[in-house]
Order: sequence, then structure tokens, then C-alpha cells
Amino acid sequence: MRAALWILLALLGLLALLVLIAVIRTLLCGAKRSRWQPDRQPEREDAYAEKLSRMVQCETVSRPGEDQREKFLAFHQVLSSLFPLVHQHLEKTEIDGNLLYYWKGRRSDRPVVLMSHQDVVPAEGEWLHPPFSGQIADGKVWGRGSADTKCSVMAFFQAVEELLDQGFVPENDVYLSSSCTEEVGGDGCPKLVAELQRRGVKPYLVCDEGGAIVQEPIGGVKGHFAMIGVLEKGQGNLLVSARSGGGHSSYPPKNSPIPRLAAFVRRVETRSPMKAGFEKEVEAMFRTLAPYGPFAYRLLFGNLWLFRPLLKVLLPAISPQAAALLQTTTAFTMQTGSDAANVMPQRATVTVNLRYIPHQGMAESNAALTALAEKYGLEAEVLNAYDALPPVAIDSDAYALVSSVVEEVFPGLPACPYVMTGGTDARFYQQICDACIRFSPVVYGPAQMKGMHGLNENIDVFSLPGAVDFYKTVIRRNR
Repeated sequence: MRAALWILLALLGLLALLVLIAVIRTLLCGAKRSRWQPDRQPEREDAYAEKLSRMVQCETVSRPGEDQREKFLAFHQVLSSLFPLVHQHLEKTEIDGNLLYYWKGRRSDRPVVLMSHQDVVPAEGEWLHPPFSGQIADGKVWGRGSADTKCSVMAFFQAVEELLDQGFVPENDVYLSSSCTEEVGGDGCPKLVAELQRRGVKPYLVCDEGGAIVQEPIGGVKGHFAMIGVLEKGQGNLLVSARSGGGHSSYPPKNSPIPRLAAFVRRVETRSPMKAGFEKEVEAMFRTLAPYGPFAYRLLFGNLWLFRPLLKVLLPAISPQAAALLQTTTAFTMQTGSDAANVMPQRATVTVNLRYIPHQGMAESNAALTALAEKYGLEAEVLNAYDALPPVAIDSDAYALVSSVVEEVFPGLPACPYVMTGGTDARFYQQICDACIRFSPVVYGPAQMKGMHGLNENIDVFSLPGAVDFYKTVIRRNR
């Protein structure tokens, strides 16, 4: 007993020593502040806002299974009128409404692809400004697609337009890529990638949507940060079914389909079979952000060597956003049952949307959920799925290029690696490119995050000059 007590005291002493070391390290490292503020350029803001407004006014809602090429050809006419030099000097390829432009450089060994999608999601509900009006008011461009992501399309077209006007010739080839099926997970971007494969093009860098200049990326970390997406989680949908003989609801049997499904859902929600863990990209994100937070944040996230096991348990329990960074997530999104209120269902289902983290990827995550479903007498069927793809190396030349461009264009703005929990078209480019970076150089504050796929989507006009300059600088610096 006495020996056990001494061992316990020794362990507590060691823990106290380690915590003291972590505190000293935190104090020595000190605190930082994000000091970037937008450089207001009213004339440029107004000119770019007018162009973006015109683009928003062209309704480009994509719908699965529908041939909407004519709608997107009308949008292409708008682009042609807004960016005449691009259409005069670049080689344009249109494939079923999807766009690819080629700007020949002096060399072809490090081609860069600047991309974002033309299509938008439907606009429902009551808006402050009509969703396809492109209204410019209160320092914002309002409307569906203003932030997701016609702002980026406008910015890289405008960047090339201005460089052409200056007589600039890029050192390396430049491609502008824009699909019209991103929002419905369609085959638009794969067709563009197949075209580049046919030409034998292997991009050095692809820059798509994903991360952005974000205010307070994590609670307690104040200021603006350039969140550069280097890893995109995989996605899948599982259909979980419960079966029975049906019957009349006046004499309901025990353990019928819906209660079994409910028990399964509760089990997943309260004790998830998904394992929390820190991908190295997530660790890099927390390490980068740590100095900008309050002392407790700097202590915990600046010393992951000590606090990693604790945070693996705590973070998924207290924050859905943190859970998405640390583990495969499971979201129950659809359900079916009986067709009548007084009939027991012969089959009831729930659909589970999963976002796969690399350390517990598609196969392992699906297997864990399927095994759990079987314990409740349920069947699980994979409807569709794809795994997380390899991340962009944070120590790569391509990441260094993007982060250095951020530093040049947005002085005082910290650049930080970021894990994408949503999906983008960039995943298709990973067939031919090792550096698919997800970053839109615009400011997404609370209003923009709230309007994404929701009501009153908008973008601040002060974001637009910096976005144009970002793409111009990427093109200039790619040597």
C-alpha cells in the first residue's frame, strides 16, 4: 500500500513538473496579435462590385440530372462582356457549360490552375434583397453566389484582365477553370480534368475555394487569419434500414423498426464509434493559432506534446467544429417510415452522411458503423463514398508560395493551414496535381458564414481588391 502511494505521488509530481514546463514555455513564447485590416480602395471596390453584381444577376442554380448548358452559356456571355481581354487573348474551351481558359506562358513546367465554380444553390425564403438582384448596399454585394463563389471567379478573371492590360506575359502557363456542377457533385470538373489529362498537363499548383480570410477562426482567437485548406475530408452516405412484418398500430410489437433505429441513432450520438485523433495538419493549425489566443488556449494548444490526450477527449465533447477536425463525423440527415399514421412500418430507414478523417478512413468508418448497426438488428448499405485524399505538404514549395503571397498582399495577416470539412471540386484535380490548395482570398465574417447556402448571402466589397491582387501575385510569383 505504501509503495503504491509513493508511486502515485511520484506520478503526480512528474505531472506537476511537466505542467510547470508547459507554463514556462507558454510564458516565454509570449502572445501575438493579428494586425491585418483591409486597405480600403473605394474606386476599385466600386468597379469590382459592379462586375460581381452583374455576375450574380445571372441565375446559375444547378440541379442534378438536368441539362442546363444553355443557362450557363448565358453566364459565359456575361463573362465575355466583363472581361474582354481575357476572351481576346486566352484560349477558351467549353465542355457542357464548364469552362477552361489557357494563358500561354514562357514555360510550361509549372502550370498553375486558378479555379472556382459558376453554379449556385437554390435561393429560398424571404431575403433582404432579391437573391438574384446583385444589389450593392451597405458596403456589400448581395445575392446568391456573391460569396459562394462568384467573388473568386470575378477576382481571378479580373486579375488576368489587368495583367493583360499591362502587357504582362506569365513566366509559366496559367489555366482558369470553372465547373457548373460543383454544388450538385456533378461531372463538370472531372470533364475539365480529363481535358487537361488529354493535353498532358500536370499542374504545379491548383488554387480552389475552401479556406478564406476568416474572423475568429476558433472561439477566443481574435482577428483575421488566412485559413489555407491543405486537407479535404472524404464523404459518404450510408442507408441504415430496419425491417419487420408490419401490422396495425393498435397492437404495436416491441422492438419495431423505428425504436431500433432510434436506439442506434442515440448510441451513435452519445458514444460515437469514431476515434478522435490529431492529423499533423490539425496540429499545425492549432500550433499556428495558439499564440493568438488567451493564456489557457496558448497553454493547451501550444503544448500538444503534453495535452494531446486530454484534448482528444474534451474537444469533440464541447465543440462540433472541433469534433469535425479530429474525427470522422456522422450526421443523420434523412429518414423514412410507414406511409400511414396507423400502420407499423415494414421498413424504416435513416441516412447517415459521413465525413471521413484520414486516421479512420472510409473503409474503417463504414465498417464501424455497419458493425454497430448489426447489434441493433439493422442493415447498413453504402450508397456512395470516397475517401480523404492525400494532403498538401505544409513544407512544400506550393504551400510556401501561397503563404508568401498572403504575406505580401495582406501585410500583418497570419497564414494558417486548415482542414476542409466540406467538399470542393479540387479533389478531382488531385488526380493530376500534388498541391491542390483550398483558399479563397476574400473575407468571410459572421454574416458571410451565415449566408452560405442560407438567406441573404453577401460579400463585403472591401474584400474584392485584395482578392484580385492575390491572384495577380500568384501568377507573377510562379517562376
